[in-house]
Amino acid sequence: MNNNSWKDALDRLVSNKLSFVGSLYILFIIFLALITPLIAPYDYAYQNLELGPSPPSFDHWLGTDTLGRDLLTRMMYGSRVSLMVGFLATIVALTIGVTWGTVAGFSGGKTDTIMMRIVDILYGIPFIIFVILLMVIFGRNLILLFMAIGAVEWLTMARIVRSQVMSLSKQEFILAAEAMGVSKLGIIYKHLIPNTIGPVIVYATLTVPQIMLLEAFLSFLGLGVQAPLSSWGLLIRDGAVSMEEYWWLLIFPSLAFSLTLFSLNFIGDGLRDALDPRTSDS
Repeated sequence: MNNNSWKDALDRLVSNKLSFVGSLYILFIIFLALITPLIAPYDYAYQNLELGPSPPSFDHWLGTDTLGRDLLTRMMYGSRVSLMVGFLATIVALTIGVTWGTVAGFSGGKTDTIMMRIVDILYGIPFIIFVILLMVIFGRNLILLFMAIGAVEWLTMARIVRSQVMSLSKQEFILAAEAMGVSKLGIIYKHLIPNTIGPVIVYATLTVPQIMLLEAFLSFLGLGVQAPLSSWGLLIRDGAVSMEEYWWLLIFPSLAFSLTLFSLNFIGDGLRDALDPRTSDS
């Protein structure tokens, strides 16, 4: 895409109201997560057992949990973990998927067949079982969580990039590069990958909420982030246990998590329409 194409895409993205509002919300959440240590009203591990679970008040705007910890503080620190897992695991997934799909699509022949059969085999393995096994065998920490989730979310990206590369490899500018003696690696990194950036960006925005949901599911099973750290998934799990007595422990984390997922999906839909306006006309 040239500069004019990117400018037109940006104009279409800004004109999409849901995508624009979603972008503002995500930027606000990211900014809030970055400055959390500076503005959090309490320490995330501070406990007041005498206070116990209390509803929202002037001292604790969103209430406290069963250990007397401030829920607003826990949610703010939880946003850092949830967003970090979502974005970093997406980067891992995209790095593997884009590289794998590009090499398979451009190589063709037996190389393509073998590489895509491996993808098909991995598709047949229940990904949640794979992640749980990694967590059980190697222990539970944030770095492993990034790698484990990213390692199972790259398969669809590989297929998307492969189809794009197979189409691009027949274009005249690729044939011209080959005729000029440009190496295969040069063609891949200078011509093919830059021209697949549109679908990659769209899929990335849709992958982040998927990974955040997966992290929440793992936390719900007790395989995610461990106390005293918190994530939105862990807070939702704790809130679900006592939702009948202490409603605020479930409502507020669930609301923040849902709004973030909706916003990311709105951004993904907006980017899809902006980068490929034909989809909005169909």
